[in-house]
Amino acid sequence: MATPDEAPARELLQEGFDHFTRVVHQLPDDAWTNQTPCTDWTVRDLLNHVTAEHLWAPRLLAGETMAQVGDAYDGDVLGDDPEGTWDTVEIASREAWAAASDDTTVDLSFGPTPAGEYAEQMLLDLTVHAWDLARGAGVPDDTPDPAAVLHVLAYVRDNNLAGASVFGPPVETSSDNPMDQLVALLGRKP
Repeated sequence: MATPDEAPARELLQEGFDHFTRVVHQLPDDAWTNQTPCTDWTVRDLLNHVTAEHLWAPRLLAGETMAQVGDAYDGDVLGDDPEGTWDTVEIASREAWAAASDDTTVDLSFGPTPAGEYAEQMLLDLTVHAWDLARGAGVPDDTPDPAAVLHVLAYVRDNNLAGASVFGPPVETSSDNPMDQLVALLGRKP
């Protein structure tokens, strides 16, 4: 949970959206098949993953269950215009998050979850996957909001997510840069 002097993840999501979108708009046309630090995903696969997550968000925040959404967002959701699709999807997700309250309950794969916790997970994904996309595409990562990075780093540490099954084993780093520390905890080499 956020400390009293720290913005909640739901508020930091707006910067998370901004940062991720800036990286998406830098992706060169010849980078879609490049491998990302997420070893199972190319640049396109990773953008597809994040886009699908944000297609789910408005529906879950509105009270639909995972069963009701079903397989609507399985497969390729990007179509012929990945950047344009992301732009459309992120606007709808951003609006849904702005309208949500932290105590709204959403139906996730592991059960009913407060929207505040769901926001933590979405902020983590936007922050780390922007870094992944930038590395995979070979574009500069314009460094996310420092408050968002520190928030996500604290969330990962406080919830013992380093080495969790959805991430690779932690990587050693001597860097004192919070983004380097974050990605290293999640199995990426800074």
